[in-house]
Amino acid sequence: MRILLTNDDGIQSPGLWAVANALKEVGDLTIVAPDRDQSGMASAMTLLRPLLVEEIPPRIPNIGRVFAVDGTPADCVIIATEQIVDEPFDLVVSGINQGANMGIDVFNSGTFGAAMHGYFRGINAIALSVYYTDEIKYEPAALIGAGLAQSVASLRTEQSVLLNVNLPACDTEVIQGVDSTVLGRKAFLENVEKIQKGRRSYYWIHHNKLVDSEIVEGTDVWSIKNNRVSITNIEPELLMGSSDTRMDIFRKSAMRSLGIS
Repeated sequence: MRILLTNDDGIQSPGLWAVANALKEVGDLTIVAPDRDQSGMASAMTLLRPLLVEEIPPRIPNIGRVFAVDGTPADCVIIATEQIVDEPFDLVVSGINQGANMGIDVFNSGTFGAAMHGYFRGINAIALSVYYTDEIKYEPAALIGAGLAQSVASLRTEQSVLLNVNLPACDTEVIQGVDSTVLGRKAFLENVEKIQKGRRSYYWIHHNKLVDSEIVEGTDVWSIKNNRVSITNIEPELLMGSSDTRMDIFRKSAMRSLGIS
């Protein structure tokens, strides 16, 4: 099995190398990751300038080739699949992210955005994240990442899968279980800090404004709050449309606006 590993925290992130150490036992591993922290980039691509790609030595033994890219996580997946490796990848793993990617907030995540670009190319993809604390526990996520990689490889379906996996901030023996979940409600909005320097005003966006929303059992947010692992199967095609009656109202309104009967 050929595995592409990337992330959004950058090539030096300890989470990247923790899961790399586990994945090297599962398949042929290639690492292509941003050369710096690219958190919050979602699925953004760099289209208005060329990208620098540098091959670097691996930090641990028995790893394949390693590349640092001065672009987004999505850029890394695109370059890896289109240029760096001739043979197609069987799996894209993105992570381990320093902080959970849960609920609707997942669509802000560079970790998830990279996995989604693998999915767009018909490749099975897994996004791995751990709830943020002062001391992040990477080992459980690395073990689960390797286990899921083997499980995904055994699938015999034409449709690729896109899994968003979150773990609580605790050791393996403290984890209470593993849940198949749906995305929870949005947990955070953005605060904007104004910084005045002389005549100039600067604005710093912080993604830390807590949304007071109900935590519903069965969602990824509920699982993490209860020290459980959350695995969410996301199908972007289904997110693009809906049979909801509200959508029919919107559709008919647009038709009326255009004079279409």
